[in-house]
Amino acid sequence: MLDRPRSLQLSAGLACLLLLGLLALGVLQAWDWLAAVDDAGSRAAAWTADQPWLRQPLHVVELAFGTIGITVLTTALAVSLWVKGHRRAAVYAVLVVGATALATTGLKLLVGRERPPWQDPELLLLSKAFPSGHASSITALGTVALVLVWMLVRRGGIRRLTAVLVALAVLAVYADRVLLGRHYPSDVAGGLLLGLGLALVGLVVQDPLPRSHARRSEPLPVAGPTTRDLAVVLNPSKVEDEQAFRTLVTSMAVAAGWSEPQWFLTTPEDSGTGQAEAAAVAGADLVVVCGGDGTVREVCAELAGTGVPVGIIPAGTGNLLARNLALPLYIRAAVDIALTGQDQAVDLVEVSGDDLEKTHFMVMAGMGFDAAIMEGVNDSIKARVGWLAYVLSGLKTLMYPAVKVRITVDGGEPVETRARTIVVGNVGHLQAGMPLLPDARIDDGLLDVVLLHPRRFLSWIPLAVRVLLRRRRVDDLVNRMTGRSVVIRTDVETPRQLDGDVIAPGHELRMECLHGRVLVRVPR
Repeated sequence: MLDRPRSLQLSAGLACLLLLGLLALGVLQAWDWLAAVDDAGSRAAAWTADQPWLRQPLHVVELAFGTIGITVLTTALAVSLWVKGHRRAAVYAVLVVGATALATTGLKLLVGRERPPWQDPELLLLSKAFPSGHASSITALGTVALVLVWMLVRRGGIRRLTAVLVALAVLAVYADRVLLGRHYPSDVAGGLLLGLGLALVGLVVQDPLPRSHARRSEPLPVAGPTTRDLAVVLNPSKVEDEQAFRTLVTSMAVAAGWSEPQWFLTTPEDSGTGQAEAAAVAGADLVVVCGGDGTVREVCAELAGTGVPVGIIPAGTGNLLARNLALPLYIRAAVDIALTGQDQAVDLVEVSGDDLEKTHFMVMAGMGFDAAIMEGVNDSIKARVGWLAYVLSGLKTLMYPAVKVRITVDGGEPVETRARTIVVGNVGHLQAGMPLLPDARIDDGLLDVVLLHPRRFLSWIPLAVRVLLRRRRVDDLVNRMTGRSVVIRTDVETPRQLDGDVIAPGHELRMECLHGRVLVRVPR
C-alpha cells in the first residue's frame, strides 16, 4: 500500500468520500431502498432488548471507543511513534484521526439527521446521527494502525494477527451502534466511508514513510571519483517476498546514486562468507547484508581489513549488532542508512578453542547458561514469536549448573571461580536490551567479561536488578573484567555460543579483539 503511486491512494480515498456524498444525499432525500435497509436496525435493536446479558458488554464497547477512548488510544500511539523516531508516522496518525473527528462533526451538522426512535433509552443520545462518530473514528484509527503495522512490523504472522484484532474491534463497534439503536445502518456505513477515505487521502497529504536521513545531513566528503558499485548479500529465508525486497533495494539504491546492485544469496552450506568474498572480488564499493546476526557476522569477518564498508539490514530475531549500532529495525530505514550513512570502524573479535577452527564474532561469545538458552530454543516457536522463544528457553534452563572456570585476561594471572554463565561482549546490550555490559563499546579495542553466579533460584532477582540499574559493584554474584585478550577454560565440557549461534560444546574459548577492523555503515 505504501509503495503504491500516490495517485492510486488518492483515487481510492476520493472514491470513498464520493460514495459518502452519495450516501448523504440518499439520507437527505429519504431514498426508499435506503430507508428499507435502515429499518432493519429496529429489528436488531429489538432483539438486543430481549438479551439483557448483552447490554452491558455493548455499553462497555460504546464507552471504550467513544471520543475519550479514541483520543487516549491515538495519543498513546502517536507518542510511542514519536519516541521511537517515526515522527512522520506519528503526525500521520494524529492528522487522520483529528481530521476524521472534525469532518464527522461538520457532516452531522450539515445533514442534521435525528437519532433512531428505537435507540436504547439508557444514556439517551440527542446529538445528530449521520455519520456515526464511533464508526468513523474506529475506522480511521484502525486503518492507521494497519498502515503502520504493515510499514514497521517485519513478521507476517504478527501483521496478520494485528489485522484480525483490528477487524474484530472495528466490527464490534459497528455492531454496537446498531444493536444499541444509536444509529441507522447507513450512519455506520457513512462513518466507515469517511474514516477510510480520510486515512487514504492522509497517505498523500502526510506520507508516514520516513524520509532519507541524508536529506537532513550535510553531504559526506568524497575523496575522489568512485564507481559506486553496490552488492547485496541476502539470506532469502529472512524476507517474506524476495522480489519485493529486491525491487525496494534497487529503487532506493538508484535514487541514492548507486548502481543497480549485484545479488549474492546465502545457502545452508555457506551463510555469507563465500558471498562476501565474491562481492569484494567483483569490485563492490559497498556490500549490504540482509540477514540475522550469524549472516552479518560472516560477511563482516570476510570483509574485515579490506576497506569495503558493510551496510546492515537487520532481518533476524535478535539483531544485536544493529541494535547496538543504533540502526533501525524497519527495513526501509535500514536500507536508507546502508546506502547513505557514514562509515564507522568497529572491532572484530577473533576466536579459537578446543575442537574449534579459528573464527570470529561481532557481538558476544558465551559459555554456560546463555549458550544453553540458545541451544534450547525451538526453531518453530522462534519463527512464530521471535525473541520470546529465548525467554521460554531461559525459563527452562534457569538453574543450569555452575561450572568451575579459569579466566586469563591479557596474559595475566588466571582467576579461578565458579559461574553459571560467562559472557564476553564486544557491545553493551544483549537480548531484550539487557545492559549486561554497560561499559562495553564496539570501537574501544577492548573485550568486556561478565560472570554470573546466582546460587539459588531467587538469587536471579537481585542479579537482574543490579544489571538493569547498571551497578558496577563486583562480587561472587556478578563479576566483571576487561582486556584485549581473554581466555576461558572450564573443568567440564560446557555449551558455547558465538553471536547467538550455538557451536560445539568444549572446555575453552580464546578471544582477541581486533581493533577497528571492520567498516560498518551507521546513521550520520
